Parts: sequence; C-alpha cells; structure tokens
Amino acid sequence: MTTHKFAEGDGGTAAVPPRRGLPKPLRTLLDTSGLIAIFVILFVALAVFIPGFLTGRNMVGLLLSITLIGTIATTMMMVLALGEVDLSVASIVAFAGVVAAVVTSASGSVLIGVLGGVLAGGAVGAFNGFVVAKFGINSLIATLAAMEFVRGLAYITSRGDAVMITVPEFFDLGSASFLGLTLPVWTMIACFVIFGVLLNMTAFGRNVLATGGNPEAAALAGVNVRRLKIIVFGLQGVVAGIAGVLLTSRMGLGDPNTAMGLELAVISACVLGGVALSGGVATITGVLVGVLIMGCVQNAMGLLNVPTFYQYLVRGGILLLAVMFDRWKQTRRQRA
Repeated sequence: MTTHKFAEGDGGTAAVPPRRGLPKPLRTLLDTSGLIAIFVILFVALAVFIPGFLTGRNMVGLLLSITLIGTIATTMMMVLALGEVDLSVASIVAFAGVVAAVVTSASGSVLIGVLGGVLAGGAVGAFNGFVVAKFGINSLIATLAAMEFVRGLAYITSRGDAVMITVPEFFDLGSASFLGLTLPVWTMIACFVIFGVLLNMTAFGRNVLATGGNPEAAALAGVNVRRLKIIVFGLQGVVAGIAGVLLTSRMGLGDPNTAMGLELAVISACVLGGVALSGGVATITGVLVGVLIMGCVQNAMGLLNVPTFYQYLVRGGILLLAVMFDRWKQTRRQRA
C-alpha cells in the first residue's frame, strides 16, 4: 500500500489506495467518511437515549438552531483555508442587525434596511481583509481589534439599547417558509451549495487553498494574494451581515448584545469538520458534518435541561478536542 497525497482541499495525506481517478466530490466524501461515521453514531445514540430527539418538530428546530453557525461557517471555512482567522463575525452579526433595524424603521423600507445591514457587514469584512493584506498584520490581532470596535459601533448605532422595528413586513424574513423550511434554513443550504462549488470547482477555490498552503508559491504562480484576502474577508462580512439581518428578523429587534461568543462556535465547527487552522485544507462536507455535530450536541443538552454553565464546559471541550485533532492531523501529514 502506497502513501498518496490528495488533491487540494481533500484533507492531507494518508496511507490509502490511489484515488486520483475518482471524481473530486467522491474523494472528498471518502476522506471525510470517519467524521461522517462519528456523526451517524452520535445521531443514533441521541435518537435512542433522548426522548423527543427524533420527532419531526425537534428536527425542524434543530435545523433552525444551526442556521446562524452553519451559514457563517461556510465563509469561515474559506478564511481558515486561506491560513487566516476572523474573530469579528459575532460583532458583525450584531452590527448588521442593528443597522438593518435602524434603517428599516427610518426609511419604512424592508429592502433598504436589508441592503444597509448586508452592506455594513461587507464593509467591515473588506476592511478586515484590507488591514490584513495591505499591512501584513496577523489576522488574529486585526480581527480581535475589529471585534471590539465593531461591537462598539453596534452600541453607538443603537444608542446602547435594543432597536425596535416599526415595519411589520421585516419580520417575514425570519418566518417565511417554503416546503416546511424557513428562509434562514434555505439561506444556510444555499451558502453550503454556493461555497462548496466555489471551493471545489473553481479557480478561485483552488487559489484559496494554494495560498493557505504556501502563499509565497501562490504569489509566484500569479495569484494576487492581497486581492484574494480582501475578497475572502469581504465575503465573510457579507454572509455574516446576511445572518445578522435574518437573526434580527427572528428576534424582532436589533440587539447590540446578540451573538456573543458566536465566533468560537463557528471556528469549532470548521475545525471539527477538518479545516486546518494552518490553512490549505478544507472540505465543505466536513464543515457540514461539523456543524451538524455541534448542533446535535447543543440540541441534546437543551432537551436534557443541562444548566447553561455546564453547556459552556461542553462547548469548550469540543473546541479543545477539535484543535487537538487538527494538530494530530498536521503532525501525521508532516510525517507522511
């Protein structure tokens, strides 16, 4: 048996039979089969031992509960694959929601309010990308600073309090449904499809993975690394803005305190799904399974009425295990 390297985004190296001749989606599925097996075992165990877990109502609620993390994870995957990180997404969600609430109430137009919120998120994301790409500042530090000042902007815009929305049609964004699924769920599904295609089937996705793996080599190959970083961070901001607008519609108000700690949950789901913190490795299938695992664990704790402070312990443990697993995979790839 020979050790073969996978194609970009397929998860590194391992002692497996050659898969070069297989279609990339099938190779990706095979490479994430272990994670899928873990999810299946977890899902079956929860269905057997937790009353009410497998009911239709709970399944719909489970899907709705992961929409915020799942939607943002699709672009966080791109940021991490680029070898960067974005800690400002939770603040962007709050800021975009507040902007959408203020603009909608002031203009009386849902469309203008939604555009205002999404553009606010996109502007913050593009600014993050510009700072990281232009000045070479570590993205951890740059987005940590952005996390603080964007949350401050949310408080300033809302004058320190939740913003009530005076246009009833705005609430339809969070409650509108099709085929039994609400708009936030369909938005998450659309993001997984769009960014899955973008990552696996376009030159843009290959450039992201190549830059994350070796930015110097990517630049020598003709990739405009600076522009790529600005675009990826901009996309992260846009998607976080969309998620913030939808969350505000579901809540019925723009709250500057919302989404605290969201960035850690999103990063946990991505790393749990096999995205390398060092960059260059990511699969949309893995991220989807990571999001589902996080959602199932959270849902189970809710059904069991686990106290909130114990839930923090569990989520922190999952993040630690995900990082340790990522480190183990990096070590294995280096030895291969």
